[in-house]
Amino acid sequence: MHNDANVVPLHKAATEKATYSPLARVPVILLQVRDKAALQLRHALQELFDNADDTLFEMADRARTDVDQNIFFEAMRDLRLKRKSIERSFLEQFFEAFGGLTHYGTAQTALPQALALDAAQASDDLERSVAVEAMVNKVLNRDGFALDQLTARLSTLMGKKLLTQHNPLGPALLCEYFMQAGRNLGVEIKVKLIILKLFERYVLGDTDQLYSEANQLLIATGILPDLKLAPSRRALDRAEASVHAAPADTSNLPVDEGVQEVFAALQTLLLHVRGSVAPTLEVSAPAQPISTRDLLRMLSHLQQYVPALAAHDDFDLRNQLEQLLTRVSVRSGKSRVVGVADEDVINLIAMLFECILDDRNLPDSLKALIGRLQIPMLKVAVLDKSFFSRASHPARRLLNEIAAAAMGWGECDDHQRDSLYLRIEQVVQRLLNDFVDDPTIFSELLADFLAFTSDERRRSELLEQRTRDAEEGRAKTELARQRVEKALNQVLLGKVLPQRVVAFLQEAWSQVLLLTCLKHGDQSAEWHADVQTMDQLVWSVQRHDEPDASLRLLALVPGLLKSLRDGLSSSAFDPFATGEFFSELESLHVQLFERPDQEPSTRRESDAPVMVRVQEEIVLRTADEGPDTSAVRLSADDAGLIQVDQLHMGCWVEFQEDEDNTLRCKLAAIIDATGKYIFVDRTGMKVLERNRTGLALDFRSGAVRTLDDTLLFDRALESVIGNLRRLNRGK
Repeated sequence: MHNDANVVPLHKAATEKATYSPLARVPVILLQVRDKAALQLRHALQELFDNADDTLFEMADRARTDVDQNIFFEAMRDLRLKRKSIERSFLEQFFEAFGGLTHYGTAQTALPQALALDAAQASDDLERSVAVEAMVNKVLNRDGFALDQLTARLSTLMGKKLLTQHNPLGPALLCEYFMQAGRNLGVEIKVKLIILKLFERYVLGDTDQLYSEANQLLIATGILPDLKLAPSRRALDRAEASVHAAPADTSNLPVDEGVQEVFAALQTLLLHVRGSVAPTLEVSAPAQPISTRDLLRMLSHLQQYVPALAAHDDFDLRNQLEQLLTRVSVRSGKSRVVGVADEDVINLIAMLFECILDDRNLPDSLKALIGRLQIPMLKVAVLDKSFFSRASHPARRLLNEIAAAAMGWGECDDHQRDSLYLRIEQVVQRLLNDFVDDPTIFSELLADFLAFTSDERRRSELLEQRTRDAEEGRAKTELARQRVEKALNQVLLGKVLPQRVVAFLQEAWSQVLLLTCLKHGDQSAEWHADVQTMDQLVWSVQRHDEPDASLRLLALVPGLLKSLRDGLSSSAFDPFATGEFFSELESLHVQLFERPDQEPSTRRESDAPVMVRVQEEIVLRTADEGPDTSAVRLSADDAGLIQVDQLHMGCWVEFQEDEDNTLRCKLAAIIDATGKYIFVDRTGMKVLERNRTGLALDFRSGAVRTLDDTLLFDRALESVIGNLRRLNRGK
């Protein structure tokens, strides 16, 4: 022992962790109690986390909204990532608490403070503290007698009184270790309460055994052996619970019967396709079915040799199985075949994947990936027939979620650099490498994949909303532009005016009117003032026969010029161009003040303005405006219009851009004001817009088609059942 170990500042001794205390001062029996309890607690925590995945997945499965479902899936992912650190932190605190018993007088104030701080946090922590208090009280009521005995024996062992609430094995501190260990979990309060209930069930539920074994160890060393043993109520409670739980298992029978009923109905349809998986070996002995376990071994063997994407078209699962059975039959000298039920599953999965790989709604790159899942899906269907009848089956949902997430893939996308494609590829490879016979891997992969796609979806929805907002703004601008066109045509159409003035009104003053209309509306005083300014400008550059026309023009010009300057300034029009126009306007007004009979020799011909007659309606077009289909008129019952009207927000369509390229996009907005249909890609970025007529023409020409975004597995199963029924009717 080093001498300097005894030279410790007093302020540091009060806060020194137990891990730094000399182990020689800790009684050996206390270490034995600690290690025995730590072993049980470690196993209990492992059981807690093993069951947390299933519990949270069931909660997600029963969630009524996507938001709640994502909360549970993200909690599963977070818990799985932080599981080891929580277990380690829990046991570290547990060991520190035992070490703290050697200097209990200084440590006794530290642990309650941690509890007080936790109870004094935000409102959701208050709810958690109430739940913890109820858990602690339940343990004290149930096992308080044994805990008091353990506390008394520890007090005798340490030679100083230990309070029950400071017993390292007490329920209050066990809860505190767990809450501190999990303080970095980024989950909602309702998830925290679920995890606490699991802690109560799997850790606090066995405190009687914890206290009993600790007491027995201390009794064996002669510490208060005369204390009356705690009654063994918990063993009786467990036996009684198992008796009561036995009938509860029968509640699953209707589900099992339903699963068997669905599979039996499918077997009836599959009757005529049996015999497709049989060894090509003629032997005199009758065929012997292989067991399901042996079939799974064969499939696991084949699973390791699933070809890469490029060669997958040549991979026929039934043919591969048949060859494998032939080799097994040759070695054994007996004709080995697949059992009837297993063969039906093989045929059904094979037909399902044939439909999936022929599905026009899936991009080809995704078909190649999904095709590699045939053996894992077959294995899970062999193990669990509810795969065909339960829509929430994790393997089935994983397949559907992959297809839904990749609905917007285009043929020209760079899949090898696409995060979604890479994630799906990881899922496929993980199943091929790791899936043997434990279907829980599908729940784990589904939770991870949904957490990933929910992040992708949030980003795309945000961009979609921005696109919609921008398009609404464009629609408002379009309506304002149409109103400006109408005002210009009402003033200019049919008049003979200087060309420079017409150009000014069409290019410059139209922008002033547009901004005023957008900001104040076309019924506002500001709008009427700007339209009146345009009227005055047009009047001021025409020659009038009225006797007082010159006086009226003289009175009008100062106010007109001010209104023009103010309007152009508000629209940030080019000052240089503004100066040029006002110089020309001044020249025009000067010429109008001259007498009509003035000698032409005193005027230069170059000063005469170029006059134009405005005969065609003025149309203000934007640079990004698409083809004009306003002249096309379709009847109300036109097939293309009917297809357009059947579109709904969020539906996917595919545009044929040319012979080799297609564009997959989603309908993100229908702008009522302009009749525009706005389409975005899977990231939420706008890629296309059409009006109702243009879209109807695209449907009529076959340049666009709607994609079926219903669940992939359900679609394929419905197709297989339809094909089998037709086959049976043909027989």
